[in-house]
Amino acid sequence: MLKTTIAGSLPKPAWLAEEEKLWAGWKLEGDTLEQGKVDATILAVKLQEDAGLDIVGDGEQARQHFVHGFLANLDGIDFGKKTIMGIRNNRYNAEVPTVTGKIRRKGPVHTLEACAARAHTAHKLKFTLPGPMTIVDTIADKHYGRREDLAMAFAEVLNEEALELQALGVDVIQFDEPAFNVYMPLVAEWGMAAVERAARGLTCTTAIHICYGYGIKANIDWKGTLGDQWRHYEETFPVIAASKIDQVSLECRNSKVPIELIGLLKGKDVLVGCIDVASDRVETPEEVAATIREAMKYVAPEKLYPCTNCGMAPMSRAVAYGKLAALAKGARIVCEELRGAS
Repeated sequence: MLKTTIAGSLPKPAWLAEEEKLWAGWKLEGDTLEQGKVDATILAVKLQEDAGLDIVGDGEQARQHFVHGFLANLDGIDFGKKTIMGIRNNRYNAEVPTVTGKIRRKGPVHTLEACAARAHTAHKLKFTLPGPMTIVDTIADKHYGRREDLAMAFAEVLNEEALELQALGVDVIQFDEPAFNVYMPLVAEWGMAAVERAARGLTCTTAIHICYGYGIKANIDWKGTLGDQWRHYEETFPVIAASKIDQVSLECRNSKVPIELIGLLKGKDVLVGCIDVASDRVETPEEVAATIREAMKYVAPEKLYPCTNCGMAPMSRAVAYGKLAALAKGARIVCEELRGAS
């Protein structure tokens, strides 16, 4: 019980990409870049193992961005036709490509890094993909017209990719949906249905990650406007609880999310965020343990998976992996307490 894991991204090595940037530019090119992505993936897996994590991921080492890394191998998207648009209900602006035709995969997108990760670990392997609603919120559309239609088009190609990742030996496939904390009424209207379409036919463990974003200034400033209690999950968790998705990854550490809201996820595994990705301070194992104990008031320990709040791509590698080691040690503290009480 209390198996530890990450939400998704990890910092890239300095020889591969710019340091401590969300949209980090590559320092390699051509075949050397492709080999560098493989090497960085293997390194990330091994460093997670060294930190003591139970379920490891590729760390999104082969992707420049968690959304656009998937979009890069799709037809129907013009990367030469860029648009400046507001992201997450105009929280910040980004230069994004444009959908100009029917969305199709050109071929497998993440096979290279998935195979590298699977070949170099005996641990359970988790792989993350962007969720349909979040993709729609991170791209301009000049073809489909309706956001829900575009979301379903992305859900279909995500499903193709997910089924192939499962066949490669991936144990957990997670769909990242930070947009679920922004457009809450749309989650029930079409957002959850799009995620379930993306997960259709999967027999591996499925997860959805909903958070308050990376530790970048725009997100930190936004959180400062949300008041003393962040209750976005109150509207979306009942919808997710009624879905076929197995696990829900959420933000908890140093947030103002009322912890009792996780009780709305009855029947689901809960990946409770015990690590703050908006701070360079490394949590102590006891602080991690305290968060886990609070979560156990509402979720049984066998359904609880200590995790990070969100991706860690913009952090320094020393801080990120220090936090992962604290995560693993904190979970072990509580496991020992539970064994002693039995």
